[in-house]
Amino acid sequence: MFTTSKNASSQAQVLSQARFFSHRLEDFLSPFLQQLDRLLDRRLVATFLGLCQCLIRHRSRSSGLVLSELGGVLLSGDKAPAGTKRLSNLLRSPKWSWEVITDYLSQGAQRYVDQLLEAERELPLLLWDESVQEKTESIKSEGLCAVRSTKAKRALRVKPGYYDPPVKQAVHVPGFRWVGLVCCGLWAQPMLARFQWWTSRGQHATSLAQVRLTLLLWARETFGKDVLHVFDRGYASAKWLGLLLARTDRFLLRWPSRFKLLDIKGLLKHAYRFSVGRKASSSKVVRDMVRNITYRRSLVWQPCLHRDYPDCPLTLIICRPGRKGRQPWYLLTNEEVKSDRQAWRLVFAYARRWQVEQAFRFNKSEMGMESCRLWFWESRMKLLQIVTLVYAFLLSLLDKELRQAISDLLRQGCHRTGKRCRKTPTPLYRIRLALANLWNLLLLSLTQSSG
Repeated sequence: MFTTSKNASSQAQVLSQARFFSHRLEDFLSPFLQQLDRLLDRRLVATFLGLCQCLIRHRSRSSGLVLSELGGVLLSGDKAPAGTKRLSNLLRSPKWSWEVITDYLSQGAQRYVDQLLEAERELPLLLWDESVQEKTESIKSEGLCAVRSTKAKRALRVKPGYYDPPVKQAVHVPGFRWVGLVCCGLWAQPMLARFQWWTSRGQHATSLAQVRLTLLLWARETFGKDVLHVFDRGYASAKWLGLLLARTDRFLLRWPSRFKLLDIKGLLKHAYRFSVGRKASSSKVVRDMVRNITYRRSLVWQPCLHRDYPDCPLTLIICRPGRKGRQPWYLLTNEEVKSDRQAWRLVFAYARRWQVEQAFRFNKSEMGMESCRLWFWESRMKLLQIVTLVYAFLLSLLDKELRQAISDLLRQGCHRTGKRCRKTPTPLYRIRLALANLWNLLLLSLTQSSG
Protein backbone atom coordinates (compact mmCIF):
# COMPACT_ATOMS: atom_id res chain seq x y z
CA MET A 1 0.00 0.00 0.00
CA PHE A 2 2.86 2.39 0.85
CA THR A 3 4.62 1.74 -2.45
CA THR A 4 1.44 2.29 -4.47
CA SER A 5 0.75 5.57 -2.70
CA LYS A 6 4.29 6.74 -3.23
CA ASN A 7 4.19 5.94 -6.97
CA ALA A 8 0.86 7.71 -7.32
CA SER A 9 2.26 10.79 -5.60
CA SER A 10 5.35 10.75 -7.81
CA GLN A 11 3.25 10.42 -10.97
CA ALA A 12 1.06 13.32 -9.84
CA GLN A 13 4.17 15.49 -9.44
CA VAL A 14 5.38 14.54 -12.91
CA LEU A 15 2.03 15.40 -14.48
CA SER A 16 1.92 18.68 -12.58
CA GLN A 17 5.39 19.53 -13.86
CA ALA A 18 4.30 18.69 -17.42
CA ARG A 19 1.26 20.97 -17.14
CA PHE A 20 3.42 23.79 -15.75
CA PHE A 21 5.70 23.83 -18.79
CA SER A 22 2.76 23.35 -21.15
CA HIS A 23 1.21 26.51 -19.72
CA ARG A 24 4.63 28.14 -19.98
CA LEU A 25 4.68 27.48 -23.73
CA GLU A 26 1.16 28.88 -24.11
CA ASP A 27 2.14 32.03 -22.20
CA PHE A 28 5.25 32.44 -24.36
CA LEU A 29 3.20 32.15 -27.56
CA SER A 30 0.11 33.99 -26.32
CA PRO A 31 0.95 37.47 -27.75
CA PHE A 32 1.86 35.93 -31.10
CA LEU A 33 -1.24 33.72 -31.19
CA GLN A 34 -3.43 36.76 -30.55
CA GLN A 35 -1.80 38.46 -33.51
CA LEU A 36 -2.18 35.32 -35.62
CA ASP A 37 -5.84 35.01 -34.62
CA ARG A 38 -6.55 38.27 -36.48
CA LEU A 39 -5.17 36.74 -39.67
CA LEU A 40 -6.25 33.10 -39.59
CA ASP A 41 -9.14 30.88 -38.65
CA ARG A 42 -9.19 29.67 -35.04
CA ARG A 43 -8.67 26.08 -36.14
CA LEU A 44 -5.40 27.03 -37.86
CA VAL A 45 -4.29 28.94 -34.76
CA ALA A 46 -4.96 25.83 -32.65
CA THR A 47 -2.99 23.80 -35.19
CA PHE A 48 -0.09 26.26 -34.85
CA LEU A 49 0.02 25.76 -31.07
CA GLY A 50 -0.23 22.00 -31.47
CA LEU A 51 2.59 22.03 -34.03
CA CYS A 52 4.88 23.87 -31.59
CA GLN A 53 4.23 21.19 -28.97
CA CYS A 54 4.81 18.44 -31.53
CA LEU A 55 8.18 19.91 -32.54
CA ILE A 56 9.32 19.42 -28.95
CA ARG A 57 7.73 16.00 -28.48
CA HIS A 58 8.92 14.48 -31.76
CA ARG A 59 12.71 14.03 -31.49
CA SER A 60 14.28 12.83 -34.73
CA ARG A 61 17.16 14.33 -36.67
CA SER A 62 16.29 12.51 -39.91
CA SER A 63 12.49 13.01 -39.86
CA GLY A 64 11.82 15.71 -37.28
CA LEU A 65 10.15 18.06 -39.80
CA VAL A 66 8.46 15.52 -42.07
CA LEU A 67 4.80 16.53 -42.17
CA SER A 68 3.49 12.96 -42.39
CA GLU A 69 5.22 12.09 -39.11
CA LEU A 70 4.31 15.37 -37.42
CA GLY A 71 0.69 14.72 -38.41
CA GLY A 72 0.75 11.44 -36.49
CA VAL A 73 2.23 13.18 -33.46
CA LEU A 74 -0.33 15.99 -33.69
CA LEU A 75 -3.34 13.64 -33.55
CA SER A 76 -2.45 9.94 -33.37
CA GLY A 77 -0.91 7.26 -35.54
CA ASP A 78 -4.21 6.14 -37.06
CA LYS A 79 -5.18 9.79 -37.80
CA ALA A 80 -1.85 10.82 -39.34
CA PRO A 81 -3.34 11.77 -42.76
CA ALA A 82 -5.82 14.13 -41.09
CA GLY A 83 -3.05 15.69 -38.99
CA THR A 84 -0.85 16.09 -42.07
CA LYS A 85 -3.66 17.86 -43.90
CA ARG A 86 -4.11 20.30 -41.00
CA LEU A 87 -0.41 21.14 -41.04
CA SER A 88 -0.45 21.57 -44.83
CA ASN A 89 -3.40 23.94 -44.61
CA LEU A 90 -1.55 26.01 -42.02
CA LEU A 91 1.66 26.26 -44.04
CA ARG A 92 -0.03 26.87 -47.40
CA SER A 93 -2.38 29.57 -46.13
CA PRO A 94 -1.75 32.84 -48.02
CA LYS A 95 -3.21 34.90 -45.17
CA TRP A 96 0.05 34.95 -43.18
CA SER A 97 3.76 35.01 -43.94
CA TRP A 98 6.93 34.00 -42.14
CA GLU A 99 7.81 37.69 -41.59
CA VAL A 100 5.17 37.73 -38.83
CA ILE A 101 7.36 35.39 -36.77
CA THR A 102 10.56 37.36 -37.42
CA ASP A 103 8.84 40.57 -36.32
CA TYR A 104 7.66 38.89 -33.11
CA LEU A 105 11.17 37.62 -32.36
CA SER A 106 12.57 41.08 -33.07
CA GLN A 107 10.29 42.59 -30.43
CA GLY A 108 11.41 39.97 -27.91
CA ALA A 109 15.09 40.63 -28.70
CA GLN A 110 14.55 44.37 -28.24
CA ARG A 111 13.01 43.82 -24.80
CA TYR A 112 15.91 41.51 -23.94
CA VAL A 113 18.48 44.19 -24.84
CA ASP A 114 16.59 46.75 -22.77
CA GLN A 115 16.81 44.43 -19.77
CA LEU A 116 20.54 44.01 -20.27
CA LEU A 117 21.01 47.77 -20.42
CA GLU A 118 19.33 48.08 -17.03
CA ALA A 119 21.89 45.68 -15.53
CA GLU A 120 25.17 47.28 -14.49
CA ARG A 121 27.66 44.57 -15.51
CA GLU A 122 26.00 43.44 -18.74
CA LEU A 123 27.16 44.41 -22.22
CA PRO A 124 24.52 43.71 -24.92
CA LEU A 125 26.09 41.70 -27.73
CA LEU A 126 24.71 40.86 -31.17
CA LEU A 127 26.53 37.77 -32.46
CA TRP A 128 26.71 37.22 -36.23
CA ASP A 129 27.56 34.03 -38.06
CA GLU A 130 26.70 32.00 -41.16
CA SER A 131 26.03 28.36 -41.90
CA VAL A 132 24.33 26.15 -44.49
CA GLN A 133 21.58 23.56 -44.58
CA GLU A 134 22.51 20.58 -46.71
CA LYS A 135 19.88 18.75 -48.78
CA THR A 136 22.00 16.12 -50.48
CA GLU A 137 19.02 13.86 -51.22
CA SER A 138 16.99 16.46 -53.13
CA ILE A 139 17.34 18.45 -56.34
CA LYS A 140 13.69 19.39 -56.98
CA SER A 141 12.91 21.66 -54.02
CA GLU A 142 12.42 25.31 -54.86
CA GLY A 143 15.38 27.57 -54.10
CA LEU A 144 18.14 24.96 -53.83
CA CYS A 145 21.65 26.24 -54.50
CA ALA A 146 25.18 24.88 -54.23
CA VAL A 147 26.66 24.98 -50.70
CA ARG A 148 29.95 23.72 -49.36
CA SER A 149 29.35 20.53 -47.39
CA THR A 150 30.71 20.65 -43.85
CA LYS A 151 29.71 17.01 -43.31
CA ALA A 152 31.91 15.91 -46.21
CA LYS A 153 34.75 18.04 -44.86
CA ARG A 154 34.58 16.26 -41.51
CA ALA A 155 34.32 12.83 -43.15
CA LEU A 156 37.32 13.50 -45.38
CA ARG A 157 39.69 14.45 -42.58
CA VAL A 158 42.84 12.39 -42.48
CA LYS A 159 42.53 9.68 -39.82
CA PRO A 160 45.99 8.23 -39.16
CA GLY A 161 46.04 4.47 -39.57
CA TYR A 162 42.75 4.29 -41.51
CA TYR A 163 42.83 6.04 -44.88
CA ASP A 164 43.78 9.15 -46.81
CA PRO A 165 40.86 11.19 -48.13
CA PRO A 166 40.32 10.54 -51.85
CA VAL A 167 39.15 14.11 -52.51
CA LYS A 168 41.24 17.16 -51.71
CA GLN A 169 38.87 19.80 -53.08
CA ALA A 170 35.78 21.14 -51.33
CA VAL A 171 32.60 19.09 -51.83
CA HIS A 172 29.47 21.04 -52.85
CA VAL A 173 25.93 19.70 -52.45
CA PRO A 174 22.40 21.12 -52.88
CA GLY A 175 21.18 23.18 -49.95
CA PHE A 176 20.34 26.59 -48.56
CA ARG A 177 22.45 29.34 -47.02
CA TRP A 178 21.77 30.52 -43.52
CA VAL A 179 22.58 33.63 -41.44
CA GLY A 180 21.98 33.72 -37.70
CA LEU A 181 21.89 36.59 -35.18
CA VAL A 182 21.87 35.90 -31.45
CA CYS A 183 21.65 38.41 -28.60
CA CYS A 184 23.45 37.76 -25.34
CA GLY A 185 25.34 39.46 -22.54
CA LEU A 186 28.66 38.75 -20.91
CA TRP A 187 26.87 36.68 -18.27
CA ALA A 188 23.19 36.45 -19.26
CA GLN A 189 21.64 33.57 -21.17
CA PRO A 190 21.37 34.01 -24.97
CA MET A 191 18.27 35.15 -26.82
CA LEU A 192 17.57 34.41 -30.46
CA ALA A 193 17.28 37.58 -32.55
CA ARG A 194 16.86 36.31 -36.09
CA PHE A 195 17.44 33.41 -38.46
CA GLN A 196 17.35 34.09 -42.18
CA TRP A 197 17.74 31.66 -45.07
CA TRP A 198 18.66 32.67 -48.59
CA THR A 199 19.62 31.17 -51.92
CA SER A 200 21.74 32.20 -54.89
CA ARG A 201 19.53 30.53 -57.51
CA GLY A 202 15.97 30.61 -58.74
CA GLN A 203 13.15 33.07 -58.20
CA HIS A 204 14.26 34.01 -54.66
CA ALA A 205 17.94 34.44 -55.56
CA THR A 206 19.98 37.08 -53.76
CA SER A 207 23.59 37.62 -52.71
CA LEU A 208 25.44 37.38 -49.42
CA ALA A 209 26.30 41.09 -49.54
CA GLN A 210 22.63 42.01 -49.92
CA VAL A 211 21.56 39.71 -47.07
CA ARG A 212 24.23 41.14 -44.76
CA LEU A 213 23.22 44.70 -45.61
CA THR A 214 19.53 43.93 -45.00
CA LEU A 215 20.28 42.42 -41.60
CA LEU A 216 22.56 45.33 -40.69
CA LEU A 217 19.81 47.82 -41.51
CA TRP A 218 17.36 45.73 -39.48
CA ALA A 219 19.74 45.68 -36.51
CA ARG A 220 20.20 49.45 -36.67
CA GLU A 221 16.45 49.99 -36.71
CA THR A 222 15.82 47.51 -33.88
CA PHE A 223 18.71 48.15 -31.48
CA GLY A 224 20.28 51.42 -32.59
CA LYS A 225 23.74 51.73 -31.05
CA ASP A 226 22.87 49.85 -27.86
CA VAL A 227 24.50 46.58 -28.96
CA LEU A 228 28.05 45.59 -29.78
CA HIS A 229 28.19 43.67 -33.08
CA VAL A 230 30.53 40.67 -32.87
CA PHE A 231 31.85 39.19 -36.14
CA ASP A 232 34.12 36.35 -37.13
CA ARG A 233 36.87 36.51 -39.75
CA GLY A 234 34.41 35.90 -42.58
CA TYR A 235 33.24 39.52 -42.24
CA ALA A 236 36.73 41.03 -42.38
CA SER A 237 36.83 43.25 -45.48
CA ALA A 238 37.32 46.92 -46.28
CA LYS A 239 33.81 47.19 -47.70
CA TRP A 240 32.08 45.74 -44.62
CA LEU A 241 34.28 47.83 -42.35
CA GLY A 242 33.22 50.93 -44.27
CA LEU A 243 29.52 50.11 -43.77
CA LEU A 244 30.06 49.85 -40.03
CA LEU A 245 32.16 52.99 -39.75
CA ALA A 246 29.76 55.04 -41.89
CA ARG A 247 27.14 55.01 -39.11
CA THR A 248 29.66 54.48 -36.26
CA ASP A 249 28.17 51.11 -35.38
CA ARG A 250 29.87 49.53 -32.38
CA PHE A 251 31.68 46.41 -33.54
CA LEU A 252 34.22 43.78 -32.56
CA LEU A 253 35.70 42.01 -35.57
CA ARG A 254 38.23 39.20 -35.65
CA TRP A 255 40.86 40.40 -38.08
CA PRO A 256 42.95 37.92 -40.13
CA SER A 257 46.62 38.02 -39.22
CA ARG A 258 47.68 38.54 -42.86
CA PHE A 259 45.46 41.60 -43.41
CA LYS A 260 47.23 44.93 -43.13
CA LEU A 261 46.63 47.93 -40.85
CA LEU A 262 48.34 51.26 -40.17
CA ASP A 263 50.16 51.62 -36.84
CA ILE A 264 50.43 54.84 -34.84
CA LYS A 265 53.50 55.85 -36.91
CA GLY A 266 51.60 55.48 -40.16
CA LEU A 267 53.43 52.32 -41.25
CA LEU A 268 51.38 49.71 -43.14
CA LYS A 269 52.03 46.20 -41.86
CA HIS A 270 50.37 42.86 -41.27
CA ALA A 271 48.29 42.43 -38.13
CA TYR A 272 50.57 39.77 -36.67
CA ARG A 273 53.53 42.19 -36.78
CA PHE A 274 51.83 44.49 -34.29
CA SER A 275 52.79 42.11 -31.47
CA VAL A 276 56.31 41.24 -32.62
CA GLY A 277 58.79 42.11 -29.89
CA ARG A 278 56.11 43.39 -27.50
CA LYS A 279 55.57 41.95 -24.07
CA ALA A 280 52.07 41.22 -22.88
CA SER A 281 50.54 44.04 -20.89
CA SER A 282 48.31 41.69 -18.89
CA SER A 283 47.55 38.00 -18.41
CA LYS A 284 44.72 35.98 -16.88
CA VAL A 285 43.95 32.38 -16.06
CA VAL A 286 40.78 31.53 -17.98
CA ARG A 287 38.71 28.40 -18.32
CA ASP A 288 37.70 26.98 -21.67
CA MET A 289 34.15 25.74 -21.02
CA VAL A 290 34.04 23.91 -24.37
CA ARG A 291 37.14 21.79 -23.81
CA ASN A 292 36.83 21.90 -20.00
CA ILE A 293 40.43 23.00 -19.42
CA THR A 294 42.12 25.93 -17.69
CA TYR A 295 45.09 27.84 -19.11
CA ARG A 296 46.66 31.29 -19.09
CA ARG A 297 45.98 33.90 -21.74
CA SER A 298 47.79 37.19 -22.26
CA LEU A 299 47.04 40.23 -24.34
CA VAL A 300 48.55 43.34 -25.85
CA TRP A 301 46.60 46.16 -27.50
CA GLN A 302 47.53 49.11 -29.66
CA PRO A 303 45.70 51.93 -31.52
CA CYS A 304 45.66 51.56 -35.29
CA LEU A 305 43.96 52.73 -38.49
CA HIS A 306 42.70 51.21 -41.70
CA ARG A 307 44.31 52.64 -44.81
CA ASP A 308 40.92 53.20 -46.51
CA TYR A 309 39.48 55.03 -43.49
CA PRO A 310 42.31 57.04 -41.92
CA ASP A 311 39.90 59.35 -40.04
CA CYS A 312 38.34 56.53 -37.98
CA PRO A 313 40.45 55.50 -34.96
CA LEU A 314 40.52 51.78 -34.23
CA THR A 315 42.14 49.48 -31.69
CA LEU A 316 43.75 46.11 -32.35
CA ILE A 317 43.63 43.69 -29.41
CA ILE A 318 45.93 40.68 -29.66
CA CYS A 319 45.00 37.87 -27.29
CA ARG A 320 47.67 35.19 -27.05
CA PRO A 321 46.41 31.71 -26.20
CA GLY A 322 49.33 30.54 -24.05
CA ARG A 323 49.06 27.05 -25.61
CA LYS A 324 51.06 25.48 -28.40
CA GLY A 325 49.19 24.96 -31.63
CA ARG A 326 46.65 27.73 -30.96
CA GLN A 327 46.65 30.93 -32.99
CA PRO A 328 46.25 34.33 -31.30
CA TRP A 329 43.06 36.33 -31.64
CA TYR A 330 43.42 39.62 -33.54
CA LEU A 331 40.36 41.65 -32.57
CA LEU A 332 39.67 44.95 -34.32
CA THR A 333 37.21 47.34 -32.68
CA ASN A 334 36.10 50.95 -32.62
CA GLU A 335 35.24 50.71 -28.93
CA GLU A 336 37.23 52.89 -26.54
CA VAL A 337 40.15 50.95 -25.06
CA LYS A 338 42.28 52.80 -22.54
CA SER A 339 43.08 50.04 -20.04
CA ASP A 340 43.72 46.32 -19.86
CA ARG A 341 40.41 45.88 -18.11
CA GLN A 342 38.50 47.27 -21.09
CA ALA A 343 40.55 45.10 -23.44
CA TRP A 344 39.79 41.94 -21.44
CA ARG A 345 36.10 42.84 -21.45
CA LEU A 346 36.14 42.82 -25.25
CA VAL A 347 38.09 39.55 -25.36
CA PHE A 348 35.46 37.88 -23.18
CA ALA A 349 32.77 39.42 -25.40
CA TYR A 350 34.28 37.73 -28.45
CA ALA A 351 34.47 34.43 -26.55
CA ARG A 352 30.67 34.58 -26.21
CA ARG A 353 30.44 34.18 -29.99
CA TRP A 354 30.37 30.44 -29.33
CA GLN A 355 26.67 30.84 -28.51
CA VAL A 356 25.72 31.39 -32.14
CA GLU A 357 27.73 28.32 -33.16
CA GLN A 358 25.78 26.33 -30.58
CA ALA A 359 22.51 27.68 -31.99
CA PHE A 360 23.33 26.30 -35.46
CA ARG A 361 24.39 22.98 -34.01
CA PHE A 362 21.29 22.58 -31.82
CA ASN A 363 18.85 23.38 -34.62
CA LYS A 364 20.56 21.02 -37.06
CA SER A 365 21.10 18.06 -34.76
CA GLU A 366 18.35 18.34 -32.13
CA MET A 367 15.54 20.18 -33.96
CA GLY A 368 16.16 18.37 -37.26
CA MET A 369 16.04 21.45 -39.48
CA GLU A 370 17.76 19.67 -42.35
CA SER A 371 14.96 17.07 -42.52
CA CYS A 372 12.45 19.57 -43.96
CA ARG A 373 11.05 18.14 -47.23
CA LEU A 374 8.66 20.85 -48.40
CA TRP A 375 8.92 21.75 -52.09
CA PHE A 376 7.87 25.39 -52.06
CA TRP A 377 9.97 28.21 -50.66
CA GLU A 378 7.27 30.08 -48.74
CA SER A 379 5.91 26.97 -47.02
CA ARG A 380 9.43 25.89 -46.09
CA MET A 381 10.26 29.30 -44.63
CA LYS A 382 7.10 29.20 -42.52
CA LEU A 383 7.97 25.80 -41.07
CA LEU A 384 11.60 26.77 -40.38
CA GLN A 385 10.53 29.99 -38.67
CA ILE A 386 8.10 28.01 -36.49
CA VAL A 387 11.03 25.82 -35.45
CA THR A 388 12.95 29.04 -34.74
CA LEU A 389 10.11 30.19 -32.48
CA VAL A 390 10.22 26.87 -30.58
CA TYR A 391 13.98 27.24 -30.16
CA ALA A 392 13.45 30.73 -28.74
CA PHE A 393 11.04 29.21 -26.21
CA LEU A 394 13.63 26.62 -25.15
CA LEU A 395 16.19 29.41 -24.66
CA SER A 396 13.69 31.29 -22.47
CA LEU A 397 13.69 28.31 -20.08
CA LEU A 398 17.32 29.11 -19.19
CA ASP A 399 16.14 32.11 -17.15
CA LYS A 400 17.50 32.22 -13.61
CA GLU A 401 13.99 32.43 -12.21
CA LEU A 402 13.25 28.95 -13.56
CA ARG A 403 16.43 27.32 -12.23
CA GLN A 404 14.63 25.25 -9.58
CA ALA A 405 11.81 24.29 -11.97
CA ILE A 406 14.35 23.18 -14.59
CA SER A 407 16.22 21.16 -11.97
CA ASP A 408 13.00 19.34 -11.05
CA LEU A 409 12.20 18.86 -14.73
CA LEU A 410 15.56 17.23 -15.45
CA ARG A 411 15.29 15.01 -12.39
CA GLN A 412 11.82 13.78 -13.31
CA GLY A 413 12.03 13.65 -17.08
CA CYS A 414 15.70 13.07 -17.95
CA HIS A 415 17.63 11.89 -14.91
CA ARG A 416 21.37 11.38 -15.32
CA THR A 417 23.98 10.19 -12.83
CA GLY A 418 27.16 11.23 -14.63
CA LYS A 419 29.19 14.10 -13.21
CA ARG A 420 29.53 15.75 -16.61
CA CYS A 421 25.73 15.93 -17.06
CA ARG A 422 25.22 17.33 -13.56
CA LYS A 423 27.85 20.03 -14.04
CA THR A 424 26.59 21.25 -17.44
CA PRO A 425 25.45 24.87 -16.91
CA THR A 426 22.86 24.98 -19.75
CA PRO A 427 21.70 21.44 -20.61
CA LEU A 428 19.43 22.52 -23.48
CA TYR A 429 19.44 19.06 -25.08
CA ARG A 430 18.32 17.41 -21.83
CA ILE A 431 15.65 20.08 -21.29
CA ARG A 432 14.12 19.27 -24.68
CA LEU A 433 14.30 15.52 -23.97
CA ALA A 434 12.73 15.95 -20.52
CA LEU A 435 9.90 18.05 -21.94
CA ALA A 436 9.25 15.45 -24.62
CA ASN A 437 9.11 12.64 -22.05
CA LEU A 438 6.80 14.51 -19.66
CA TRP A 439 4.44 15.77 -22.35
CA ASN A 440 4.15 12.31 -23.90
CA LEU A 441 3.35 10.93 -20.45
CA LEU A 442 0.75 13.67 -19.92
CA LEU A 443 -0.88 12.90 -23.27
CA LEU A 444 -0.97 9.19 -22.43
CA SER A 445 -2.58 9.95 -19.07
CA LEU A 446 -5.25 12.14 -20.70
CA THR A 447 -5.96 9.47 -23.31
CA GLN A 448 -6.38 6.77 -20.65
CA SER A 449 -8.64 8.94 -18.49
CA SER A 450 -10.85 9.87 -21.44
CA GLY A 451 -11.03 6.24 -22.59
